[in-house]
Amino acid sequence: MQRTISRPVAVRGYGFWSGKPVRVEFRPAAVESGITFVRDDLSSRVRVPAIIEHRLDVPRRTNLGCEGATVEMVEHVLAALAGLQIDNCEIGVDAAEMPGCDGSSLAFVQALDSVGVDEQHEAVPQLVIAEPVRIASGESWIEALPAALPATNTKFRVEFQLDYPDDPIIGQQSISLAVSPDSFRQELAPCRTFVLEREADAMIRQGLGTHVTPQDLLLFGKYGPVENRLRFENECARHKTLDLIGDLALTGCEIIGQVIAHRSSHQLNAALACELRSRFAQTMPLRASA
Repeated sequence: MQRTISRPVAVRGYGFWSGKPVRVEFRPAAVESGITFVRDDLSSRVRVPAIIEHRLDVPRRTNLGCEGATVEMVEHVLAALAGLQIDNCEIGVDAAEMPGCDGSSLAFVQALDSVGVDEQHEAVPQLVIAEPVRIASGESWIEALPAALPATNTKFRVEFQLDYPDDPIIGQQSISLAVSPDSFRQELAPCRTFVLEREADAMIRQGLGTHVTPQDLLLFGKYGPVENRLRFENECARHKTLDLIGDLALTGCEIIGQVIAHRSSHQLNAALACELRSRFAQTMPLRASA
């Protein structure tokens, strides 16, 4: 059955990139409406459906745009909703960029869990991966495969292989996970975004993220996280998996199958989401893209 939240709930914070304060309000939504952002701060209150057709091509994050309005760094919000299997939700925001919080989905998951969900008595739209789909760029690749037939009856499994050959502190990490609300809460939601110290220095020189401190995310220096501690030994691979789930939510459907990613990025994740939505259109609802 499709699900929405029982009542509105809000999360406040600051955007990592812009530094601007923002309030995000999750609201119940009608059956078959999907996930939609609403720019409450604009007089036109532009609605931006969370569908791959509205994705903007920007580096290091996932932004969406519609009718001249944007919503930015939406992947952690979308991951929380997809991970908790919430199909229909309106997300009102009073600024373009989502709050960074601690760089994970934890604040969003805690807020959504605090209000609970309602079943809506309509079948969940599904995207069934019927044949392998592989997309590659250099040494990075991502592949979708039909579901195996495990005894656990898992609908969706993800595997992420991370490899930072020039940074031995991060190095090679991986995770393989059957995705469910419980596994998402426990294994992925607390895992934070990460950046190398030299990358952070370059962004600060460009005037980006100047207000962000090492306590706001995982900043990796020569000897490991700066002024912070890992929550999991492979937290970086886990966070990349969180991002992947958020990006694949742009298919607008529950995915049935397996996805394996090797050094994948938001761009490769989006390319797979687009290909899956296009190739398996007969198995998914033709929800309006505007």
